[in-house]
Amino acid sequence: MGIRLSSTARSKTATPGDLLKALRGWWRCDPAGVAAGGTLPVTLSGYVVAVLTGLERWQRNDAGHHAFPDARLAGYVTDLAAPQITVTGGTDGDRRLAELLLGTRFASHSGGAIAYVPTTGAG
Repeated sequence: MGIRLSSTARSKTATPGDLLKALRGWWRCDPAGVAAGGTLPVTLSGYVVAVLTGLERWQRNDAGHHAFPDARLAGYVTDLAAPQITVTGGTDGDRRLAELLLGTRFASHSGGAIAYVPTTGAG
């Protein structure tokens, strides 16, 4: 599952703190499904431009949108033409996920802000 990046978070002047604040929510989504995935790749035009982890806890507002207040920014991309990848993860797992996902292209099926990415089961 991935979320498309908002215009606020796409700004070239956005700091990692700005990105994290913008990406923690408010999303119309199935929060338990997002939390179960453990990783939230954020996409722009199908390319992963940020990776969030730490999604175990969520909040719901009156409009039915959800936020992930404990989300961590594992990494982000600032330029897709000449990718500038910054890994910010504080754990080995977060860093590995960011390195694996950032800058890759996801084929997804979108019905709005949330895009669903097919995965393969562990064999």
